[in-house]
Amino acid sequence: MSVQQLKSICILRLSAIGDVCNAVSVVQSIQRQHPQAQITWVIGKVEARLLEGLSGVRLVVFDKKLGKAAYGQLRQQLQHDQFDVLLHMQVAFRANLASLFIKARKKIGFDWHTAKELHALFMRHRVRAAPRSHVLDGFRQFAKAIGVPEQAPTWQLPITDEDEAWAKQQLAATGNSRVLVISPAASKAERNWLPERYAALADYAMSKGFAVMLCGGPTELERNLSQAIIASASCTITDLTGKTTLKQLLAVLKHASVVLAPDTGPTHMAVAVGTPVIGLYGHSNPDRTGPYLFRQYVVEVYHQCLLEQKGKTAAQLKWGTRVKGSTIMQRISVEAVTAMFDRVLAEQQL
Repeated sequence: MSVQQLKSICILRLSAIGDVCNAVSVVQSIQRQHPQAQITWVIGKVEARLLEGLSGVRLVVFDKKLGKAAYGQLRQQLQHDQFDVLLHMQVAFRANLASLFIKARKKIGFDWHTAKELHALFMRHRVRAAPRSHVLDGFRQFAKAIGVPEQAPTWQLPITDEDEAWAKQQLAATGNSRVLVISPAASKAERNWLPERYAALADYAMSKGFAVMLCGGPTELERNLSQAIIASASCTITDLTGKTTLKQLLAVLKHASVVLAPDTGPTHMAVAVGTPVIGLYGHSNPDRTGPYLFRQYVVEVYHQCLLEQKGKTAAQLKWGTRVKGSTIMQRISVEAVTAMFDRVLAEQQL
């Protein structure tokens, strides 16, 4: 079957929020090129909550918390499906195992160089390598493999009218039409900026005529970080940490003026809804995982710290090499972030 005649396509990308957001733009480019094809996306449980209602896409949830039972459930959910092609867009071993329960005439995985955790052993076909590229550009190789021409990524993420209205109400309650949303927490504490520095940026934004809002999940780490920021700040901050669903958070990010965040899911959610985001990067290369449309607004110490730790530049090391250490983010100064904040205001005419 030629790529022009594809009738059913399966996407396998389970996690995480940021990667799934990047993948959405690719899936939607596939839809435009293959409007006749039915698309099924095997996805993680939390990620599915964000994408619920995605136009023209059937979401099949793989709940990793079920352990071995998740594979049996996946087999049952897909027992009547025979796909023309599987696009296996995740190298994690868990996802590799899941691919065994997906029947497809052709299974396409990452190139040899990108494949790890035995990914290459599960796939007979591979995309072309996209060396030293952003994660999203790596995903775009899968679209190219089934005849989708190169095009600038766009996103259409579903948000209900109720979630839109709720978000607008929260933002309106600040009494300000310009709102900085800070999503301060990454998945690991060492990737977070210091609370007193977030607070300093909040005070600076307030001095520039912005209201400030905090958001994040319900974990103890996130709640504690938000409370520490509020305690250090002189300005009034609206705290939505742990008080939003993923859809509500997406709506808040959509209607914010600007977002500040480290390397975390909401960074990429903001990109997907077109809101300028200032990314704070120390441990990972922003050229690979930065906010795709706003990489020019990243404040980073990654390259400097990498050179100090490895004695080599990113260009001389394996792509994606991480910087290690619990004090890396302390290298990002308040002055550097306020300067970037001013640049965003000027360039985005906020």
